[in-house]
Amino acid sequence: MAKARNLLVDYCVYLAVRLAVCVLQALPYPAGRSLMRLAARLAYLVDKRHREVALDNLRQAFPGRFSEDELRRLVLHVYRHFATMLVEMVHLPRKMCPNTWRRYVELENGEVLVRALLSGRPVLLVTGHYGNWEMGGYVLALFGFRSHAIARPLDNPFLDRYLRRFRERTGQRLIAKKGEFELIEQVLHRRGLLCTLGDQDAGQRGLFVDFFGRPASTHKAMAVLALEYQTEVLVAVARKIGEPMRYRIEVGCHIPAEELRKYSTAELTQEMTNALERLIRRDVTQYFWLHRRWKHQPQRRRRAA
Repeated sequence: MAKARNLLVDYCVYLAVRLAVCVLQALPYPAGRSLMRLAARLAYLVDKRHREVALDNLRQAFPGRFSEDELRRLVLHVYRHFATMLVEMVHLPRKMCPNTWRRYVELENGEVLVRALLSGRPVLLVTGHYGNWEMGGYVLALFGFRSHAIARPLDNPFLDRYLRRFRERTGQRLIAKKGEFELIEQVLHRRGLLCTLGDQDAGQRGLFVDFFGRPASTHKAMAVLALEYQTEVLVAVARKIGEPMRYRIEVGCHIPAEELRKYSTAELTQEMTNALERLIRRDVTQYFWLHRRWKHQPQRRRRAA
């Protein structure tokens, strides 16, 4: 009975999301953006838990740099940015195609990106919760590069299927973070393109590396796979640079396969994290400070008696 009730709640949430998407699709993009900016303001006011998480994250990442009023304005901008991102994702399939992508996307160091993708080696592309992380996979698929993205399935099965259809409509394939490790190995063995988010908390057993001056638990599996399969390593983001829906794909780091021998697992994980941090610092309002990136911290060793 409880399971049936939970499925009913999930389905009602799914219907509400589909209704909201229909409304946003029916509205012109500017009107939808204005509506979501109002929704972002409301969310900022009522969502105290995530607002306080973001404020604390920014205080510790930039100690003494911003006043409390400036921090509150920054967090409000964060809410607005990601509310606008939702509108963009709704309109993206209808606006962006192989003939129109230049209206919405430009490449920074595009030759580096293309050279790595055409190297004939497997490619590991690391990004973060910054800018529009869904845009990157969508654009790569439009360019003809079939990517495989590692993602945790949503708890709501109806929403999960809906989002999966959107992500895979241009040829991108999703791989579950847990339970599909063999598929990840197959992609790399076939010299494919594997995409992942590199700024997710990995729990107490994660590898702790420096991120904005604080230890951050980070998954080391990507560095392990890069070293084992001798991949090209790219750290890149899609940063918003203007309206309507203008983004720049920025490559913060490219490590050719032949240079990986210089790195240990910990060093490579730190290098990728450093590159992501440098990209985020270009515009801190586009980072998802609302998530608990520093949720786990290294445990102090007990002194011997």
